[in-house]
Amino acid sequence: MSTSHPNEAILSPSRSLKGALLIDLDGTVMNSDPYHFEAFQKTCDKYGAKIDEEIFRTRISGHTNEEICAELFPHIDKSRHAEIADEKEALFRELLERGAEPIAGLPELLSRARAKNWGLALVTNAPIANQQAILAGVGLSDAFDILISADELPRGKPDPLPYRTAMERLGVAPENSVAFEDAIPGLTAAVRAGVPTIGLRTSLAEETLLQAGAALAIRDYHDPRLRPFLLSHIEG
Repeated sequence: MSTSHPNEAILSPSRSLKGALLIDLDGTVMNSDPYHFEAFQKTCDKYGAKIDEEIFRTRISGHTNEEICAELFPHIDKSRHAEIADEKEALFRELLERGAEPIAGLPELLSRARAKNWGLALVTNAPIANQQAILAGVGLSDAFDILISADELPRGKPDPLPYRTAMERLGVAPENSVAFEDAIPGLTAAVRAGVPTIGLRTSLAEETLLQAGAALAIRDYHDPRLRPFLLSHIEG
């Protein structure tokens, strides 16, 4: 996998994919919410803002740093928002050094997908440095064909552009792809891109995920409903 540019595919020109799995990062590759929440708490304490679990879950999770800083720090000049966001993300990566594990069943799913000639894309609003830190932490640095980051695009989720970009890079159609998301902005982006989407119940209830457009809501990648769903949508 090349990490030099998240939109750079490493696929062989002769490789024709049957379909693709398009997978979000935070809450979908690993349960990173506790690390993010603690980093946001420390950053908010320093810069005179307030955050609690309800604000984090409903107004922060899944959004771009630009949107988050506008939400949390309207009292601070916008020119400083990028600096504050970088500080928070550095804190997050420090906290990540405590240890990280992938969502149960994900490594096995990625191995099966590779064996079936399905493309694998990471599609996230997270900064590139966070992508690399999380993937390294959970032992999946070489698992994906491409990395798509909002850092590299004019618009992030909930805009469908990140998902459309991933499919374009992989050369697959929405009807032969399945997305995995755990937050409302990501679900909105995937559904608007026309991709059947599975919601991970990392932080949101099943009912909330289904109402947001998820076709299926699962606790982890061991869910017995997952395999027939993927075969039906990608190879059916």
